[in-house]
Amino acid sequence: MQSSRRIDTAAVLLRTTVGVMFVAHAALKYFVFTLPGTWKFFESLGLPGVLGYVTFAAELLGGLLLIAGIRTRIVALALTPFLIGATWAHAGNGWSFSAPNGGWEYPAFLTIAAIVTALLGDGARDEIAVARSNPSFQGEPA
Repeated sequence: MQSSRRIDTAAVLLRTTVGVMFVAHAALKYFVFTLPGTWKFFESLGLPGVLGYVTFAAELLGGLLLIAGIRTRIVALALTPFLIGATWAHAGNGWSFSAPNGGWEYPAFLTIAAIVTALLGDGARDEIAVARSNPSFQGEPA
């Protein structure tokens, strides 16, 4: 397998798994914690409760867009502040995510994964990569 093909495959695999992770966390907020419970959790952190709903919507919609490979760079960058917030929310619980209330290792790792996803884009499908390899490409850069 050529190096560029391996990178494209890695980009698709990373983008898809990060998207699935976001959808799974949105589902957790909806089905397990409930949206009113998420509101209360955000308030317990000293944040406006409405940010719980905003986070749920960002995770669900952003995750679906990443899975579909739509505007990967923009979506991954837009989701990064939510992961930084999750890292902050878990910072007082210690390193390991298996700690009571979850530590900060997992959200910190996902923050880096989202940044790498933004840097890689969609791999071979990425509009920036296509535009560079084909000067007559008329699409918008991602």
